[in-house]
Amino acid sequence: MTITGGTAGDIPVDIPRTPAQEAAERELSKPMYHENDPSLLQRVLDRFWEWVDDLFDAASGATPGGTVGLVTVVIVVLALIAALWWRLGTPRRTPTTGGDSLFDDGPRTAAEHRAAAARHASAGQWNQAVQERMRAIVRALEERTLLDPRPGRTADEAAAEAGRQLPAHADALRAAARAFDDVTYGGRSADEPAYRRIEQLDTALERAKPVLATSAAGGFTEAPR
Repeated sequence: MTITGGTAGDIPVDIPRTPAQEAAERELSKPMYHENDPSLLQRVLDRFWEWVDDLFDAASGATPGGTVGLVTVVIVVLALIAALWWRLGTPRRTPTTGGDSLFDDGPRTAAEHRAAAARHASAGQWNQAVQERMRAIVRALEERTLLDPRPGRTADEAAAEAGRQLPAHADALRAAARAFDDVTYGGRSADEPAYRRIEQLDTALERAKPVLATSAAGGFTEAPR
């Protein structure tokens, strides 16, 4: 690059291209030339909205009816999602410790389950109290050999099997199993009355005698304790 002076006697000055470019870049990098430049955040936001606008334009061009058609499709999809959400409720995490198994940890005695239920009840934790009391009922029936210990047994299965041995308590056993399922898998919350009903059932079952056979008259025969 050649730079000449303002008078005829000035001698032209030749500056190589690369140093001249570097000098210009240094000059333009001074803060005084960038006081009004947008911030980094603003540049990122501008780029993002440009991308959204391009995406929207591409989608509207591929949708019958253009922009209006795209908006209509979006509204319909949102309405379907809202309807499914209302119909199915909030997605809940499914238990992973043992499917629908009644017992989700190592073996414990009925007394240990009752003690755990009492601790939860004293703390007002009715869901856990219901769960532990139902486990205490089933474990107690296993300890009395009224139920065979079986891994993976559900609360409903235990209630049905125990109801055949103790028909006078069959309805209460089914209700207790439903309460257990409601708080464990159904996302519902128990309260104190629900827990007290299962507690009373547990106490009653301790004194209950199983039915072993039917009599000739069609009645039930109770086995001695």
